Amino acid sequence: MPSFVLKVTRLGLSGLSRVSPQLAGKAAFKLFCLTPSRLPQGAKAKAAHAEGRARLASAEAVMLSFPGGRAMAYRFNGGAKGRRRRYLVVHGWVSSSEYTSELAAFLADTGAEVVSLDLPGHGRSPGRFLNLRLAVSAIAAAAERFGSFDATIGHSFGGASVALAAAGFLPGIEPVLPERLVLIGAPSAMGWLFTDFGGLMRLDPKTQAALEAQVGRVTGRPLKDYDAVRGVRDLGRPMLVIHAEDDKEVSADHARAYERAGGDVRMLWANGFGHRRIVSAVPVLEAIGEFLAEAQISAEDKNALETDNETVISFFRTPVRRVS
Repeated sequence: MPSFVLKVTRLGLSGLSRVSPQLAGKAAFKLFCLTPSRLPQGAKAKAAHAEGRARLASAEAVMLSFPGGRAMAYRFNGGAKGRRRRYLVVHGWVSSSEYTSELAAFLADTGAEVVSLDLPGHGRSPGRFLNLRLAVSAIAAAAERFGSFDATIGHSFGGASVALAAAGFLPGIEPVLPERLVLIGAPSAMGWLFTDFGGLMRLDPKTQAALEAQVGRVTGRPLKDYDAVRGVRDLGRPMLVIHAEDDKEVSADHARAYERAGGDVRMLWANGFGHRRIVSAVPVLEAIGEFLAEAQISAEDKNALETDNETVISFFRTPVRRVS
């Protein structure tokens, strides 16, 4: 936010808080959920966006509707006969399907049906606001439209969203529980974001409390409950957590929190790729591919054909390398 706009915003919230901390808290929450410009900034971002738009040209575009909004979804390998694995890819804040298209295309090249979701207020989805209820609602709408997912893969805010969607965290929204989850540079909790935002806006304690109370009113769950680690701990699903220790937007401590949660959690430290380049880094794509291939191999073993007391299995398997 430009310095002049920030100063004016702080002044406005300060004045409103003197009249009513509750009204100031509501206003601050709207600002918090306001999505930024969708136009790519800078030459590199413009080039990446153009490349992503070209990749998405081969996908089927489907506008999804749900209570409170709409979201654009792109489906690769849709409409084919026969069962194929189905994956969902969800981008992060200030991003879109263009920027995760390399990951989506990589997964589609394995023969899977891949759905890439533009969250509300991002990409080709309408709206100017995004919160976790809208994000999880969009994910649930994708599952209702396309069917259950074998894996959900989320980057940053999208990672937290798919984790909470899997846990059935928000009241009134059906869980979207895949067989496997992949979280890339994802936060494990949300309270710190509101603390940082309140500090940036220089909110007084009463207005800060009113801001945080809005989370419960809008989403149906209080801010203190937004612990993605607690949400995924009891899912009983394999999860791959990918993070870079040099991530300057989401601390690596969030990845360590997932790792400490227990269960079948794999860790891949993709150091050197930061917060944004990580989503298309070749070692990351390879690790995700191998992690998801494990499930396919397991399914082949489980569904092997029984004929005359002999088990028929496939010998054509992708080598698997553990990433942690």
